Amino acid sequence: MKPILYSFRRCPYAMRARLALAYAGIEVEHREIVLRNKPQSLLLASPKGTVPVLSMAGLVLEQSKDIMFWALEKSDPEGWMEVDQARAQSWLERNDGPFKALLDQYKYPGRNPELDQDEVLHAAIELMLKPIDDALQHSRYLLGNNISWIDAAVFPFIRQFSMVNLDRFKMLPFAHLQQWLREWIDTDLFAVVMKKYPAWID
Repeated sequence: MKPILYSFRRCPYAMRARLALAYAGIEVEHREIVLRNKPQSLLLASPKGTVPVLSMAGLVLEQSKDIMFWALEKSDPEGWMEVDQARAQSWLERNDGPFKALLDQYKYPGRNPELDQDEVLHAAIELMLKPIDDALQHSRYLLGNNISWIDAAVFPFIRQFSMVNLDRFKMLPFAHLQQWLREWIDTDLFAVVMKKYPAWID
């Protein structure tokens, strides 16, 4: 039987998991979740009820990074794992910790009316957007001239941030970051993982 992937199309964590699974050529049974009406099968597999979740005989993976690494251990045709793992982990911690918090503040200003959106944007620039652009001035990808798992792990969050106010994002003086983002969006791999599925109902 194929592994079952519980996913939500727009979730950046689920997106990074789907990217790794598709890149590795691993076929899954895709179950698209409606977050306000989670199926019982998801909650039985993972009581925390968040996506992505990869479920298979004797194994349940509840974290996107774990799903990525599981997939890449099975198949890594272009060497996504052949990078400095300490540097990759540093990028991941910055992305999944403080940058994700800023992304939520920027995307949902109504939840934090006391925050100034210009200040949130400036903090995101200093923390993540400018450092990425600086890195990409010296290499095509975050850790060199070959794509790696950390590019796939970070890209969905940068994409989501850019879409909050796309016109404003395009005006930021980060040509290398913008090019990196466009190249990702234009890949066949991204097109595959953004396929729409009907909501799964048990």
